[in-house]
Amino acid sequence: MTQQTESVANEQIDTIVVEPMSSPADARAFKELNEEWIVELFSLEPADSVKLDNPKREIVAKGGQVLIARDGDDIVGCVALVPEGDGVFELSKMAVARDRRGLGLGRIILQEAIDYARRQSATALFLGSSTKLADAVHLYESVGFVHVPSDQIGPLPYERADVFMRYELD
Repeated sequence: MTQQTESVANEQIDTIVVEPMSSPADARAFKELNEEWIVELFSLEPADSVKLDNPKREIVAKGGQVLIARDGDDIVGCVALVPEGDGVFELSKMAVARDRRGLGLGRIILQEAIDYARRQSATALFLGSSTKLADAVHLYESVGFVHVPSDQIGPLPYERADVFMRYELD
């Protein structure tokens, strides 16, 4: 990245605000952003549809949260924190708009999710990902997620999941 390109990228991420989902438009964007990458690389599974079709009922009402990343009026990314009990949340459905990838938004969204979980007195986060999502796996590793055997995080309903990671919150 040239210095000028890096400067433009930094300006683009300096205006990002990550906040809880607050409207039906946010819920639609959460679904659309996730369906885009899932369908592009895999196939939509029943467990995807359950959470994406009604995130308020399936995530928020159960004690979790969907965080929406905004750049002004544009929704540019999202992530869900799904409660699994005993202070543990699944980090799920993280997505960045295709035209905003590679600018560092994923790192901002991920850090906001970790910070949100800490504010909720969570003890740990876990996730299931895929070796096809090498950039995402590298991002998780870079902030401190560690690889664990799948039986250490419980069963995940996604056939595509072949990478399992956990993050202990201090």
